[in-house]
Parts: sequence; C-alpha cells; structure tokens
Amino acid sequence: MNLKNKIAPSILSADFGKFAEEVKKLEGAGADLVHIDVMDGHFVNNLTFGAGVVAALRPHTRLFFDVHMMVENPEQYVEEFAKAGADSMSIHVEATHHIHGALQAIKNAGMKASVVINPGTPVEMIKPVLSMVDMVLVMTVNPGFGGQSFIPEMMEKVTELAQIRESRALNFEIEVDGGITDETIEQAKNAGANVFVAGSFVFKGDVAENIAKLREKL
Repeated sequence: MNLKNKIAPSILSADFGKFAEEVKKLEGAGADLVHIDVMDGHFVNNLTFGAGVVAALRPHTRLFFDVHMMVENPEQYVEEFAKAGADSMSIHVEATHHIHGALQAIKNAGMKASVVINPGTPVEMIKPVLSMVDMVLVMTVNPGFGGQSFIPEMMEKVTELAQIRESRALNFEIEVDGGITDETIEQAKNAGANVFVAGSFVFKGDVAENIAKLREKL
C-alpha cells in the first residue's frame, strides 16, 4: 500500500506565546498536519491545551489538525473538539473502557478517528477496531512530555500493523510520535510508518530547514 509520507510537527515544542505565528510558519514550511497534544494531568503527568486553543488557531491556517488526546475518558470531549475545528482525533486504547464506542463517536462528529497505543501496549489490544480507524498512532516514547528519546523496539509494532493492514486489505495510516529526528525518521519509514510527528527537532532552530531535512530523509 503506497501512502503519502506526511510530516506532522507537534506544537507542544512551539513558542506558546506565538502559536498563530508558529502555525503559519509550519504551513509555509510545507508541513502536512499540525499535531496538537491535549493532556489532562491524569492520564499523563502534564497539563496542556484544551479545545479553546484549537478554536483560536483554526482561523490562522488551513492545515489539517491532528489532535492527540492524552486524557482519561476522551469520549466526553468529542463534540467540543469537533466544534473547535479538529480534523482528526487520536485516542488511547488505555484511556477508555469503550474504545469502539469512542471511535464511533469521533466518526459521527465528522472527524477522522485514530487509535493510539503506548510503548507497553501490544498491537493485539487494538485488533478489534482496526477496520474502523483512519490511522493508528504508535507511541515511540512514553506519553506526557516532549524531547524524549526514540524507543527503537516500537518499530516491531509498526511492522506488525503494516502486515495486518495488508493481510486484511485495510487502509489506515500508521503514525509514529516521539523522538523523531532526521536520524530516526528513516527507521520508522522503513518499518512501515507514513505519518511522522516531530516536535523538538522541528522547532529547534530554523523550522523550514528542519522540515526540509526530514523530508529529504523520506
């Protein structure tokens, strides 16, 4: 299956005081998606943005908003984020007792639905919902904070997902998030990923130059 390679910079590493400018900069630099990390201080030990930030950014860019919900019971926020202008919502299988219903709610709200697995969670846990998702996000670090090191063992899961996708004739994309740099992106691509979340690497220094470096490796 030949899916387009996409770069999804994470605004968790952007300058919070200049969000609108930073997002415009990403669009100008050729980013494919904007990855927005929502954390509730419960599912992970960090607190970030809510739907208000998504709504505030929406008028400033036409880029696809890839919202990653690192929150408990994500189903309760679906309508709010859909109204705010999120294009896709990624929810953790570990964060809800009703993964099927939660993904269904995301689809019904008009967004694309994605399921996420943490480093300690096997692919087995999400097999029952693979036919209904647009994307699977494999965490390549433990969620909660930016700037962590890539866990290479996670590539086995990416390969397993690519094989399942082929054998079942499914068409979900495979996204990787955590420690993605110009050194690790190739490894992730070779394993079968096609959407790459990069935070610290993109925002340290020249954004356009850093995105071009990632693109070059793809």
